[in-house]
Amino acid sequence: MKNLLIILCVATGLFSCKGNQDKKKIDKPQEEKVMEVTQEWTPLFDGETFNGWHQYNGEGMSDQWSIVDNSMVFTPKENRNYGDGGKNIVTDKEYTNFVLSIEWNVSEVGNSGIFWGVKESEEFGEPYLTGPEIQVLDNERHPDAKANPKFHQAGALYDMVQPTADVCNPAGEWNHVVLTVDHNKNEGSVVLNGTEIVTFAVHGPEWDALVKASKFGNTEAYNYTHAPKFGTFRTGKIGLQDHGDQVSFRNIKIKEL
Repeated sequence: MKNLLIILCVATGLFSCKGNQDKKKIDKPQEEKVMEVTQEWTPLFDGETFNGWHQYNGEGMSDQWSIVDNSMVFTPKENRNYGDGGKNIVTDKEYTNFVLSIEWNVSEVGNSGIFWGVKESEEFGEPYLTGPEIQVLDNERHPDAKANPKFHQAGALYDMVQPTADVCNPAGEWNHVVLTVDHNKNEGSVVLNGTEIVTFAVHGPEWDALVKASKFGNTEAYNYTHAPKFGTFRTGKIGLQDHGDQVSFRNIKIKEL
C-alpha cells in the first residue's frame, strides 16, 4: 500500500509538472501577442524635442511652446496680439485610420483642443476650418461647459456630439484621451479617463448631418466663419490648439489601423 501511494504521488507530480509545462506553452503566445500590440504604438512626442511637429501653416515652433517635465506646454504671452494668428501646432505626418492616445492638463478656466484631419494651406487660416476637434476644457470653471446641449464640454466632438458623462479631472490634473477614427468601419469614439463618452460616424450622411447642424455648417444661425471644407478630409494631420490659455500635453502616441 505504501509503495502504491509513492507511485501515485510520483505520477501526480509528473502530471502536474506536465500540466505546468503545457500551460507555459499556451501562455507564451498570448504574452507575445500583447507585446506585438504594444509595439504597434508609434510615439508622436519623445518628451524632449518637438521633432515631428511644426507650427500650423509655418515652420519651426513658436516660442510660446516649450517642453517642461516631458510635456509640451503652451504658455500664451501676456497682452499678445491676436491679430498675429494662433500658435496651433500639427504633426509633420498625415493619418487616416488610427487610435490616438494623449494626456492633457489645462489651466483654470482653460480651453484648448485636439484636432485630426487637418490640412495646411493658405486657403485655411486655422486648423479648425478643416479639422474636427475633441474639446479640452476646465469643466468646473469655463462657461462653455455649462451650456446645454454640452457640445463644448471636455471630451466632446466639438459643437457636434456631447459627452454621455462628465468624467473630466479638474484643472491642474492630467486627463487621458483615446480617440479612434476608423473610416474602414465608419466609426469614431472618444474615451476619456477610461470611459467611452462619445461615438460618431466619421463620414457619410450621418457625419454630414452633424456638420450641417453645427456652427461649421450652419453659418447663418451661428454667425460663424464659413468653413466649406470642414470635416471633408479623411486624411490629415493631428493638431493641438492654441486657444489663448495655458495647456500641457504628454505621452502622445498613435496606432495606425
